Amino acid sequence: MRQEIRRVAVYCGSSQGIHGEYASAAREAADEIVVRGLELVYGGGRVGLMGVLADAVLARGGRVHGVITEALLDAEVGHQGLSTLEVLPTMHDRKARMASLADAFLALPGGFGTFEELFEVLTWTQLGLHRKPVAVVNVRGFFDPLLAQTALSVQDGFMKANHGALLRSGFTAKSALDSLLEPLPLPEPKWVGPGRG
Repeated sequence: MRQEIRRVAVYCGSSQGIHGEYASAAREAADEIVVRGLELVYGGGRVGLMGVLADAVLARGGRVHGVITEALLDAEVGHQGLSTLEVLPTMHDRKARMASLADAFLALPGGFGTFEELFEVLTWTQLGLHRKPVAVVNVRGFFDPLLAQTALSVQDGFMKANHGALLRSGFTAKSALDSLLEPLPLPEPKWVGPGRG
């Protein structure tokens, strides 16, 4: 069964990176989000790929729901032109709110924050805490090492194959968003191998 997706949370860098293709991928993601009639949920920033993405969705007439912390807003990186901007006390509150709003998750290139958010929602899917799909936009092969590490975790018995398959990818925003519509594997216990529990 195809997933019903109305809002997509996008995780991405608060920097733009050194290659122009990263900002281009953010703008392409904005195009696809608006064309598909989706609402963007993101971290509420006005800088880096976050700002590029939000501005592009707004410029195309789309809706953008930002979620930011008080500290980041005070540091003047909060976007003041969004459809909705929620200001919450902590990063934990911010991440939980974004996850509750979204029906699916997409990651563009970024740093530790992007990786952490991506892994958290993947883990929640693996544990059965939600049934929401997750994909990365693998522009310039940015996520190749992460995809290879996931495959190695499956190969060496630290992850079941269907859990490894929870991380979808596409080289373009269009193909990554398309992958979110594929059915999720049936849930099963995460523990693998001898000596568990």
